[in-house]
Amino acid sequence: MPDRGGGPSGPRIRVGRPSRRVRTLLMTLGVLAVLAMLFVMFAGFWTDWLWYRSVDYSSVFTTTLGTKIGLFAVFGLLMAVAVGTNIWLAHRLRPPLSAMSMEQQSLDRYRMSIAPYKRWVLLAVTSLVGLVAGASAAGQWRTWLQWVNGVSFGQRDPQFHKDISFYTFDLPWYRFLLSFGFAAAVLSLIAAALVHYLYGGLRLTSPGGRATAAATGHLSVLLGVFVTLKAVAYWLDRYGLAVKSSGLKSTEGWTGLRYVDANAYLPAKTILFIIALICAVLFFATLWRRTWQLPVIGFGLMVLSAVLIGGLYPAIVQKFQVQPNEQAKEAPYIKKNITATREAYGIDGSEVTDYVGKSDLKGKSQQDKERLRAAADSTASIRLLDPNIVSPTFQQLQQVKGYYQFPSTLDVDRYKVDGKEQDTVIGLRELNINGIPERNWINDHFKYTHGYGAITAKGTTAVGEGDPAFTERDLPTKGALGKYEQRVYYGEKTTQYSIVGGPQKELDYSGDSGEKSYSYEGKSGVSLANPVNRAAYAVAFGEPQILYSGAIGDGSRILYNRTPKERVESVAPWLTIDGDAYPAVVDGRIQWIVDAYTTTNGYPYASRTTLGDSTADSLTTGQRAVVAQQNQVNYIRNSVKATVDAYDGTVKLYQWDTKDPVLKTWMKAFPGTVKAKSEISAGLLDHLRYPQDLFKVQRELLTRYHVTNPGTFYTGSERWQVPDDPTNKSGNAVPPYYLSMRMPGQPASAFSLTTTFTPKSRENLGAFMAVDADAKSSGYGKIRILKLPSETTTSGPQQVQSKFNGDPEIANKINILKRGDSEIEYGNLLTVPLDDGLLYVEPVYVRGAGSNFPRLKKVLVTYGDKTAFEDDLGKALDAVFEVKSPAPGTKPPTEGTTPPASENPTVKQAVKDAQDAFDAGQKALESKDWAAYGKAQQDLKAALDRIAKAEAAAPGGGTKPGS
Repeated sequence: MPDRGGGPSGPRIRVGRPSRRVRTLLMTLGVLAVLAMLFVMFAGFWTDWLWYRSVDYSSVFTTTLGTKIGLFAVFGLLMAVAVGTNIWLAHRLRPPLSAMSMEQQSLDRYRMSIAPYKRWVLLAVTSLVGLVAGASAAGQWRTWLQWVNGVSFGQRDPQFHKDISFYTFDLPWYRFLLSFGFAAAVLSLIAAALVHYLYGGLRLTSPGGRATAAATGHLSVLLGVFVTLKAVAYWLDRYGLAVKSSGLKSTEGWTGLRYVDANAYLPAKTILFIIALICAVLFFATLWRRTWQLPVIGFGLMVLSAVLIGGLYPAIVQKFQVQPNEQAKEAPYIKKNITATREAYGIDGSEVTDYVGKSDLKGKSQQDKERLRAAADSTASIRLLDPNIVSPTFQQLQQVKGYYQFPSTLDVDRYKVDGKEQDTVIGLRELNINGIPERNWINDHFKYTHGYGAITAKGTTAVGEGDPAFTERDLPTKGALGKYEQRVYYGEKTTQYSIVGGPQKELDYSGDSGEKSYSYEGKSGVSLANPVNRAAYAVAFGEPQILYSGAIGDGSRILYNRTPKERVESVAPWLTIDGDAYPAVVDGRIQWIVDAYTTTNGYPYASRTTLGDSTADSLTTGQRAVVAQQNQVNYIRNSVKATVDAYDGTVKLYQWDTKDPVLKTWMKAFPGTVKAKSEISAGLLDHLRYPQDLFKVQRELLTRYHVTNPGTFYTGSERWQVPDDPTNKSGNAVPPYYLSMRMPGQPASAFSLTTTFTPKSRENLGAFMAVDADAKSSGYGKIRILKLPSETTTSGPQQVQSKFNGDPEIANKINILKRGDSEIEYGNLLTVPLDDGLLYVEPVYVRGAGSNFPRLKKVLVTYGDKTAFEDDLGKALDAVFEVKSPAPGTKPPTEGTTPPASENPTVKQAVKDAQDAFDAGQKALESKDWAAYGKAQQDLKAALDRIAKAEAAAPGGGTKPGS
């Protein structure tokens, strides 16, 4: 065969063209690969949409997605048009080709190579910059929504007298627009300069003019736009001084204007603004003058002014005016900072009271000591059950099955026990996926799907060998909580997905009569009946069995995003979530209660704090979460109380702070997502409390901002610090503690959140702080601080712990408790103000000696110089106050009196019979044995009748209950 290639003859290797079948196969595989990639992208979008629809918050998904798409499209298009137009204009203004210099000859081959593809190159460049700019703009969806929906704060800043909303909602958006304008100007300038250079409009080495008139005019206009934007930046920088962080002696996170800002930087920014405008006009004037001389002079003047006016002059003012008398110069600005910071963090209403802090029993009469002993009982309901320690005890005594678990830190709430509100420690028996006897896909995701029951115990007492006094226990649980839905499908430890409601039955619980099965009846989750849904979730979760498993059928629903924090964050991505969700039994359901915050970093003059640092303590090293690790804020409100139903995952958001403008702004952006405060039920209100993370942020700020005098604030002489936790060696801050107590001046005891302060770099007590944490209370949120004299020697928490550890008699008792393999664990060191002094109480637990879980064995009580280490709180208080109390529940006998009806043996037996009848009725009800249930009800009525007759026959009988 002749060589048809036209080249030299010789042996050649010829590669045959692929056959039609191969080409078809390759094309098919390519199409399938593209479709697979598209379906992966679609699966993420589709599953998100299905989830939001399943929780009835589809408007959050559509609003967020629509805003992102809108910002992406608008700003991506604007950037593409800006850069593309300038590239086209530079090409249009190219000079005609003339005698070619060496420089132009070297560029010619580049022009020749791109000439056939000019349109494609233009499209590629503009598409690339448009995509990058659009993606950046889409990330500003929160800024846009706040700007377009922002409401007034009704307060003005002290410098520029603008509403606070200008700094929180408007200024961030203006800064984004400015940064976008700078990016567009710079990219357009670079692109135009490259095109002018490529086509001869700019010449670097050729003889003659370096730029054509057209190129000069074009580039000058772009530089004029850039300088105009710089002028706008100078103007906005003036307002930025009100939210600028800077250093000042004795402050951290200082925000706002100082003396040098108001008297040097502020006028400098105004002057630079005017100079930049003049410089911009000179650049625009080159359209007519066609010379760079004046613009270059103007630009040089602007740079020189920025150095001299914007840098050197403020430094001179600081050095020669401020530093020689800094305290007096800065005092007015410190005052503004103090006022704004206290308002922004909600600590402006805190009440600081001088407190003696002298705990001295010397010279007191026996009658005074007895009075103090009685006051110790009435002032506080001392919580001995430490929720941070007793989780292993709950696990040992109430876990029941290995596939259940309790959180490592339990929660403190209030429940009525015997008709009286009682501080209660509560934990849910959640599913422990690692405790499943046989791990496989069916067991992990179909059979073991939920936990079971809430376990509660009295916070103030222990029973037996130091075990919790459970008020709700066993499986299924029974006790003080009554009848409620006990299944826990959503919880803090429930992180895996489950598929429920289909052909595969779930394990409900295993009791004496064997395993009981169950099929989920809630409306939660996403239906998998649709094959498209199954395919999407198979891709999204990387689990192909979802697509073809026979365990999935009609009624199957997939549950995921199952932790309370995840669910609230997803439906309200504009909220900051508290690190500690806690469960409560409300109206027959287990509800997770989640505190949520609205925050901003743009409150003028308010100092900033990093939430992760402010909320860290000895418990956040692994036991509980830290709120918003690196979020830096200077305004925070507990504006939303959220609930997540533990059975069906229903999320409800309630407006708690009705005055918060940040929440009002988000409610405008996402209408219908937050319910009115009036919709909070009475049952839910009983369990709402002041959140720990907000309290910790406030206490951190109050270490400095309890001082309102600018001079004292400047010197730092009254600064406090949060002490380290004395019960462990972590070196981290002591956590705040919930307990019911009465502060001096309070009419009655209230559920409170408390903490202590020590003076900076000292260990003696500086102050005690408590906030009314009961949401039902009219004083809810009231912060009360007892400030001890600066020269006080009242022991702080670390000193109390050291005194306890150093007492020889106590140390000997501790050594006895440590016999064998036993270990000592110190519980929360509680502080209670008492009669101008401070009472410290600390429970002591022993782990080991036959049980690998902590039991309450001793109680430490310290008041002044007196320390007691006894078996229970009553004995310890008696020892400290040197009194002898009657046995608990008894009264000194009085001649001629008759024992109360409750001590009558007949009544005691009747009460026991009533309890037995009630328990029998509940069991009959669960097994649907209606005959047994009817008999139990008859027995219950008979027992109650006997109790009533016995009480009527007792002295004083016939009185109304509670009289």
